[in-house]
Amino acid sequence: MATYQKLFDKSIENPEEFWAEAAQSIDWYKKWDTVLDSSKPPFYRWFKGAEMNTCYNAVDRHVENGCGDQDAIIYDSPVTDTVRKITYSQLRDQVAALAGAIKAQGAEKGDTVIIYMPMIPEALVAMLACARLGVVHSVVFGGFAANELAIRIDHARPKMIICASGAIEGKKTLAYKPLIDSAIDQSDHKPEKTIVFQREFVTADLNRVGDLDWQQITEDAQPADCVVVAATDPLYILYTSGTTGMPKGVMRDNGGHAVALNWTMKNIYNVEPGDVYWAASDVGWVVGHSYIVYAPLLYGCTTVVYEGKPIGTPDAGAFWRVISQHKVKVMFTAPTAFRAIKKEDPDGTLLKQYDLSDYEALFLAGERLDPDTYHWAKKLLNVPVIDHWWQTETAWAIVGNPMGIEQFPVKPGSPTKPVPGYDVRVVDDAGKELGPNQEGNIVVKLPLPPGTLVTLWRNDDRFVSSYMSTFPGYYETSDGGYIDEDGYVFVMGRIDDVINIAGHRLSTGAMEEVIATHIHVAECAVFGTHDSLKGQQPLGLVVLKSGVECDEEELKIELVQMIRGKIGPIACYRETAVVSRLPKTRSGKILRGTMRSIAVGKEYRMPSTIDDPTCLDEITEDLKKMGYPEG
Repeated sequence: MATYQKLFDKSIENPEEFWAEAAQSIDWYKKWDTVLDSSKPPFYRWFKGAEMNTCYNAVDRHVENGCGDQDAIIYDSPVTDTVRKITYSQLRDQVAALAGAIKAQGAEKGDTVIIYMPMIPEALVAMLACARLGVVHSVVFGGFAANELAIRIDHARPKMIICASGAIEGKKTLAYKPLIDSAIDQSDHKPEKTIVFQREFVTADLNRVGDLDWQQITEDAQPADCVVVAATDPLYILYTSGTTGMPKGVMRDNGGHAVALNWTMKNIYNVEPGDVYWAASDVGWVVGHSYIVYAPLLYGCTTVVYEGKPIGTPDAGAFWRVISQHKVKVMFTAPTAFRAIKKEDPDGTLLKQYDLSDYEALFLAGERLDPDTYHWAKKLLNVPVIDHWWQTETAWAIVGNPMGIEQFPVKPGSPTKPVPGYDVRVVDDAGKELGPNQEGNIVVKLPLPPGTLVTLWRNDDRFVSSYMSTFPGYYETSDGGYIDEDGYVFVMGRIDDVINIAGHRLSTGAMEEVIATHIHVAECAVFGTHDSLKGQQPLGLVVLKSGVECDEEELKIELVQMIRGKIGPIACYRETAVVSRLPKTRSGKILRGTMRSIAVGKEYRMPSTIDDPTCLDEITEDLKKMGYPEG
């Protein structure tokens, strides 16, 4: 077996040969003319000239290779008390039927479709049906409010929306169709059709022009074959929070994505075709796209689709039950999930009820894995606990412990070493490379490997300005950290105004836009503070308009309701402080980073451009009254 260093060096020094070899594991209708097209940096393109189909590679080829009777999906839903298994043959038939139905409704190669669904197998069927036709899907997390969905409808301009009638959130039933209707009413772009998968516990009224019943239109649909697409054609758009209210539409292509994700299953996660692989996430996030849907199915694994929580469905033993019942080999989730389990069952008593003899490794990502949670999970499970770091933009791990290549000793607090394909560096603000243990900006030398973002949907300029312009020749991760003398990368957190709540990236700028609309608010700032369970939580500081007198407690409640209504409960917005003024630079920029440092008890330098240093003293006192920094 090749060592890590040998593979890594080859991936950096000769990426064309490295990825051409990896591409042999994907089925192509036509091989590439060029492995890497570098003619228009930073717009690098992989496997130019090749033709293939992602759905064929994820579904049909396994059936044709004799694995049709193997389980493709295990659907486990404690909230509906359902366990259902779907073989690769059954999945192919369901996908082909839906693809035929949406084709009959006018969707064709190059069109976009928005998918708004909970964690049910039909979400995967919808994504794969789009890929089958060369239709570009954009999955929106089924917890975003109508306003957020409307923004994405206007930007993606979908031909149609595919949704479920509803979901169960905690003990509540959430009807999706009214949210969809409200979003369409708010958007300028009007999708032609809305296809609704009716669930037993909540029925949607299909009373608007273009409303269609999934079950009815697929019943008699002519199954659709896979459409030939270029490797460089778009597969999907996934919106991720930027530092402004407008989300960024990360665009992924077909060929490079399939090659990279297929490669990761053995080399990073050390699984084999036929193994049961479980990413406990949601299809609305990048982890769901990559490791609930595409990577496991491309590689021929069985993927678990879990509609439940780590606690409360029914208890903190839920994960152990799923691992035991379905013989899960590798599980991947966010550290928040394990902090929740640890809080409910600190001694791991519930684990003793289950047989985890088939379970081999826990992978964690989405937010920083704190050493305390690492040690607790390691002691409890007695299997490797692997932190790995990546982003919505990359689709797969930038830094990790490559279990299928070479397992390195763990250093708690570090996701280990750069994965082959990623030339990771740390630079100062002027772009000068820093030495070992010097903290700075984490960047990746271009070109990025296959599978990473190709551009931003309908916004090449923002792609360059967001990621490629600050440090020319490098991809800017917007994370800070350092690399130690052994080559281990330590990621210390975001250096922009995006916060990470339970592994979900959310824009503080978007929250500020909502708060600023309140009739009494003159200006505001939102930034992330430490939260022992969710990693970070937002804190809002507001300055009232001159002469305004209002009940501060009522104002705080109203702001919480406004954020929930415009962004959704996912924002976890709960705390607001009314302050007399906000610290700013002389040019008027609010010093959010400095306030964040004060709130989390981190040392900071007084900015040389600050307008009035006494304002920071006032903010420090205000935060102390609220209990910041904690402890």
